[in-house]
Amino acid sequence: YSFCDVLGPEEGNKQLRRHWETWVTEEIIKELKDSGAVNSLRLPVGDWMYKPYGPYIGCTDGALDYVDKVLDWAYEYGLNVLFDIHAMRGSQNGFDNSGDAQGFKWTSKITEQVSTDVTFEHWPIRSAGWVGTFDRVTATYTDIDHDNIQHSLDVIEIMVEKYKDHPAVLGLQPVNEPWEWTPIDVLKKFYWDGYLIVKKQAPYWRYVMHDSFRFHTDVWGGFMDGCPDRVLDTHIYTAWMDPTSRENFYDKACATKSKITRMEEAFGPVIVGEWSLATDNCAMWLNGFNDNLAGFPKLPCKYTKCTDPYMGTDQPGTPVNPGKPAQGPFGTGVSTPVFGECPVDRDWHKIGADHDHDKILSPDAPHGHDASDEVMRNLAKKKINAFSGFGHGWYFWNFRTDLHEPRWSYMLALEKGWIPKGNLKADEITHACHKEDFGLYSCIVRRDRFDRDIIDGVKYALQLDDNESELKCANGATFDSSSIMNMTGDDLYLAADCAFNNFWKKHRVEGATCDLGGTAVLIEVNKTYTDDDYEDDYVEKEKIAEELKTVELVTLLLGGVLLGGIVGFIIAMRFNKGFNATVSRTNLGKSMSKSQILRRSFGGFHPSDYGSRQYSSGDSGDNGEYTEIIRT
Repeated sequence: YSFCDVLGPEEGNKQLRRHWETWVTEEIIKELKDSGAVNSLRLPVGDWMYKPYGPYIGCTDGALDYVDKVLDWAYEYGLNVLFDIHAMRGSQNGFDNSGDAQGFKWTSKITEQVSTDVTFEHWPIRSAGWVGTFDRVTATYTDIDHDNIQHSLDVIEIMVEKYKDHPAVLGLQPVNEPWEWTPIDVLKKFYWDGYLIVKKQAPYWRYVMHDSFRFHTDVWGGFMDGCPDRVLDTHIYTAWMDPTSRENFYDKACATKSKITRMEEAFGPVIVGEWSLATDNCAMWLNGFNDNLAGFPKLPCKYTKCTDPYMGTDQPGTPVNPGKPAQGPFGTGVSTPVFGECPVDRDWHKIGADHDHDKILSPDAPHGHDASDEVMRNLAKKKINAFSGFGHGWYFWNFRTDLHEPRWSYMLALEKGWIPKGNLKADEITHACHKEDFGLYSCIVRRDRFDRDIIDGVKYALQLDDNESELKCANGATFDSSSIMNMTGDDLYLAADCAFNNFWKKHRVEGATCDLGGTAVLIEVNKTYTDDDYEDDYVEKEKIAEELKTVELVTLLLGGVLLGGIVGFIIAMRFNKGFNATVSRTNLGKSMSKSQILRRSFGGFHPSDYGSRQYSSGDSGDNGEYTEIIRT
């Protein structure tokens, strides 16, 4: 919205066309098809493309020509397309991906020095005006904007009329991610009205409805029951989770199959319309341009050289200037290039030799200690296992990124081998959640946490289990629940292990994770660790010291071998006359024999000291060949 508003229709359209020409190409569509697993594309569009308004008029001219190209390419390569109306007039969620990041104001920056930096505020005052006027104090809508809703229904009708006969179209999603404060009765009525419009003209289309961040059977169970081709869409990301162990991320991925299965039973077909491999919030501008949610990212990010602009250097402001620090305006969080370096997701390190799965390490794993490939491959297989094996499919967000971010780019994840090509029903995927499904993990307390925090975690776990007076453990031990609150040290750890593991095993299928306020961690039971699993040192200077020790050891060994060879050579020259005579006839021996010191060291050098060369003509003939006979 503001892009077109500030640049105007002429310059805005010029830059958009540069984007359209380079972002999606026929070669990319072919590459996705050739991966062997992709059969469908989810195509986000803005409502303004079909019914322009405000600053979009003129700014987005030509957009539909590129939509036609994508549809034709998809059909040529045997793919279908799900239309996703990603952005609505008034904004359905206040996110920038709705086209209009509502809830925004410019602010001044007060510092000890005079500053020209411009700042703004968005996340603390976010709003969404698609369905009406939102009151941030009560988190309710004071009125319903029926004009906006009718505008959206008109867009649906225009799209159905335009594309109903195109063979590549799978169906339509009438709105992407309406936020959780949207009145559910208003949203459901909109879904009903849109469904009737679609089915009237395109009866074979799928109709996909987002869950409004309320993936609950009591909200969607039975909705539109009996209507054909309706699908519920949920978006499952791990990027906004608290930092935790890889096992917790694995378990979270596998546990979603239970929630999906329950919704399939209560509602019907479910797809995961968006997911990624990110396990942190570091990807640049993930939460908006030069902005971030309060408290995010939760750990320091890795920085890498910013990639070249995909639109070419004619695009204003590109490439990123390596000689400049962070450039404003700045929001309430931080996410921006610095001296040509862009923030990207953190590396995963190899597990420590002390088996500490949750140790917070540097964002860059040293050479030889990076476990990102392994962790991402495992996570991808477990997510696909849950989303495909128990739901009706998925769409990865996104097919590519402008930064080198394989956790958010399907094509880069394929290139790195994180997501397998070809058959996604292979055993490595269908059995990917074996350990999680059969309870081969335990949820235990983190021994480095404060006792008071552990007790708070135990209180939470016991509260959800109806505050049972006696805590029974899998190993047969029992604890009086009230007495745990006065425990310390090892006694508290044992009781907390029991409480946390009981809680996790009982509630994991409901989406509970082994975290409990950061006091718990998931570990694999009876895991046998190999040297390849270990991250031996956690302080960089210790790693350097270890590498130096290795170099010293190798140098010592090579030196020993060389010294031993020299000593052996001297002994052989002094006491093995045959070896001495053989060496003496070589060029090296002749050169060494000129040295009086070497002659004495080797006990003589000339062949005459040991015997004479005699010729035997018996078998050798007259051709001058000879056999040496050495007298000993």
